[in-house]
Amino acid sequence: MDIESYLRPVIDWLLTTGLRLLVILVLTTLVLWIGRNLLRRLFARMLSDEATEETRKRLDTLRSVVLSAVNVAVLVVAVVMALDELGIRIGPVLAAAGIVGVAVAFGAQQLVQDVISGFFILLEDQIRVGDVVQIAGKSGLVEKVNLRQTVLRDLSGSVHYVRNGKIDLVTNMTKDYSYWVLDIGVGYGEDVDQVTEVLHEVGRELRKDPAFAEDILEPLEIFGLDQFGDSAVMIKARLKTKPIKQWGIGREFNQRLKKKFEEKGIEIPYPNVTVRMVGGRPE
Repeated sequence: MDIESYLRPVIDWLLTTGLRLLVILVLTTLVLWIGRNLLRRLFARMLSDEATEETRKRLDTLRSVVLSAVNVAVLVVAVVMALDELGIRIGPVLAAAGIVGVAVAFGAQQLVQDVISGFFILLEDQIRVGDVVQIAGKSGLVEKVNLRQTVLRDLSGSVHYVRNGKIDLVTNMTKDYSYWVLDIGVGYGEDVDQVTEVLHEVGRELRKDPAFAEDILEPLEIFGLDQFGDSAVMIKARLKTKPIKQWGIGREFNQRLKKKFEEKGIEIPYPNVTVRMVGGRPE
């Protein structure tokens, strides 16, 4: 038997089945590329120039989930078509896959729980990419969220992968708007009305600063004298800001407030202990 007799079946296979498999591969790649670009343009049209940051976060999250679903659907169809071209009967394969799927389902209850929980998290718009949240004992910036898991990156740069099935409480610190809550402690001898006026003054100055004005949504809200501490009276206030802007604005407010207290001679007390001598021994 010569070489041609060996090569002929290979060439015939390449010109028939091989060519059809190549077409399936090319079409799959093309459909994935077209789908990705269509989704990008579709969501880009949904974002107007007046769209809020919250709308952008939600659309980015939905685009990621829809793109993942489209990719899975296209790949499944491509695999089924490739199996058919290879002469593998699809019916028995699907029946076997169904049986295996039932068996796997009993051992993959956590995965099913994750997917169901992820579906409702996305449906109810609890978490979006770009939010700062606290879930399952971890907190950080949401970098990715899908039906199975949510990915957080905390302040130190550590990445946390949280299964959606483990999320029973979501604390979203940047949804729609945020607050910076202040507990200001001053000495018992200070005039609370004067301290309140200083707080308002710092708040007004901060709102006039172009670097912070757009991120502060409302004037400083002062609740008044909140409690009596061991060495200070506590005055509670808060600033309403755009989402995720509260920490930077709060730090700037604290820095300016300290300087203003120093200028006005307002005491910021620190804990101290008074020792009295009783019978020659400290009490």
